[in-house]
Amino acid sequence: MKKYLVGGAVRDQLLGIADEHTEKDWLIVGSSSEEMLDLGYRQVGKDFPVFLHPGTQEEYALARVEQKIAKGYKGFEFDTSKSVTLEQDLSRRDLTINAIAQKEGELFDPFNGQEDLNNGILRHVSVAFSEDPVRILRVARFAARFKPFGFKVAHTTHQLMKNMVDSGEVNALTPERVFKELEKSLGYGTPSAFFKVLLACGAYERVFSSLKPQGHHSHQNSFEMLDKLDAVEPHIKFSVWLKDEKLSAISALCDNIKCPKKYQQLATLVNMTYQFVESFDTKSSDEVFDFFVKTDALRRQERFTELLRTFELLGIDVKHIIELRDLLNTIDVAQLDKQNIVKAIQAKKQSIIKAFLTRVENK
Repeated sequence: MKKYLVGGAVRDQLLGIADEHTEKDWLIVGSSSEEMLDLGYRQVGKDFPVFLHPGTQEEYALARVEQKIAKGYKGFEFDTSKSVTLEQDLSRRDLTINAIAQKEGELFDPFNGQEDLNNGILRHVSVAFSEDPVRILRVARFAARFKPFGFKVAHTTHQLMKNMVDSGEVNALTPERVFKELEKSLGYGTPSAFFKVLLACGAYERVFSSLKPQGHHSHQNSFEMLDKLDAVEPHIKFSVWLKDEKLSAISALCDNIKCPKKYQQLATLVNMTYQFVESFDTKSSDEVFDFFVKTDALRRQERFTELLRTFELLGIDVKHIIELRDLLNTIDVAQLDKQNIVKAIQAKKQSIIKAFLTRVENK
């Protein structure tokens, strides 16, 4: 039984970006499920044997080879017998930079991953890459993560990805996995590369089929804008990405990829209101009142704060909206007519809005 550190932990160590938070994945060669259980490891993998270390809780996987038997990333049979070698296991991984193992300081790199790391190349290990559609998303995500290092997708890998789109293999992607890779990509400082890689191989229109078709340059400014939002939360970047789509397209996308409610709600509000807010000071009191009702600004204050923050990131001045919101929050309900409280609150809000807009106009 031999233990190797594999995958991202080795890659990030060689890139000089590993830290105490870097997850460590371990590979076990020459063992079995029974032996791992006898040693106190806890099995967690359903599709293939993955175990948690009894002390560190780090993941340990048995070396395996696989055979494609159906479409999709779940359509595989696995062999995890003791005879599976280190090189056989590494050969089934997606990219050469992820197919490097380390044991006691010694590197095992049968597919020249270090060379591709040094040259900034995202290259597939073998043609078996094309059997798993998730790898299209992963390559796009790695392009986003490592764009600051100058990484590019190898031409041959790009062609394989294009073939996977043309063959329909990409259609087997599950909604949950699409959202997972999208969210991770939006969490990086340069998410534009994720979308550009998907556009280049034709996967963008398949994966985000409800959105309007995009040419290679038609969404350039929108994608580049995302790269300027380095420390911004993924759901806010998600809203910026979709700000010019149709509301029905946003709804369909969120249904398709099963994104959390906070993603859909903020994206919908930004889409509905950002153009209105750009000319906020020219709107009538009735229109401004409707804006505060539509955004549920006074009851959903945390979400409204995120909405205003998104507007600011889009370069929109929201100081008057903030001032008006603060004034509306000072309404003392106890001083209003209890017999017609709903109408009284509405009338008070409209009065405050009208007076505020008049003051702004006269400045």
